[in-house]
Amino acid sequence: MTVTRFAPSPNGSLHLGHAYSAIVAHDLAKSRGGRFLVRIEDIDGTRSRPSLAEEFRADLAWLGLEWEEVPAQSSRLASYEAAATRLREMGLLYPCRCTRAEIAAAALTKGPDGPVYPGTCRGADDDFAGPVAWRLDVRKALAQSGPLTWIDELAGEQIARPDLAGDVVLVRKEADTPASYHLAVTLDDAADGVSLVTRGMDLFAASHVHRLLQALLGLPVPVWHHHALLLDADGTKLAKRRNSPSLANRRRAGEDGLALATTLREGRLPAGITLSEGLDGTP
Repeated sequence: MTVTRFAPSPNGSLHLGHAYSAIVAHDLAKSRGGRFLVRIEDIDGTRSRPSLAEEFRADLAWLGLEWEEVPAQSSRLASYEAAATRLREMGLLYPCRCTRAEIAAAALTKGPDGPVYPGTCRGADDDFAGPVAWRLDVRKALAQSGPLTWIDELAGEQIARPDLAGDVVLVRKEADTPASYHLAVTLDDAADGVSLVTRGMDLFAASHVHRLLQALLGLPVPVWHHHALLLDADGTKLAKRRNSPSLANRRRAGEDGLALATTLREGRLPAGITLSEGLDGTP
């Protein structure tokens, strides 16, 4: 059975890009007789606002979507800690005290998440004072896992190259943000039985890392579906941090959510909004 999910973070209101992503995941599941899940990813420290989760539910219902809600990330902290402990015991995590500014200054290459960590703390003394992040030693992890592949429905079979992202953080320094996106989403999708991971093509590179984590932790391997992105007038991806117009404001203004969902499905986008080229070369 096909199981998809939409997993928003309550650190800002949903916008048209989220609507498009939710509709893609919803429709892929429903067209295959499967299940569409909603999971609230609420471990973004002080930026998470519980009140937004109810707003999200109202937005999705307004679009005419039907879903099953699974437990939020904040109820899963023990699973993240257990996985991190297991990876430490395997000798695959090391502590890092570098700041973002130090990493940016020392990085030699740029990856999907920004400057690639140059390995400054790899092999250093573990006895650091104060909070540290825990990074995955990707070279050592790949030596244990061996060659890996994964499949995207649009782009086909991929050779896993997590090394392109460098030694990513799996456990953050901040006590109120205990696990990184990479660790949390990989564990959550496995726990929820997600068989088709649908998300924007901007997260394509992250799937290389997630495939490695699945191999290391003995998790099931889903198929991925990285869809095109909605872009604003200057060709930039819609984003919360750029104050893209919210679904909630459209809903409260009396706009017809079912009609909006239909236009998104048909590719008839609102003025000033375009769709990026997909991974299969289609717009």
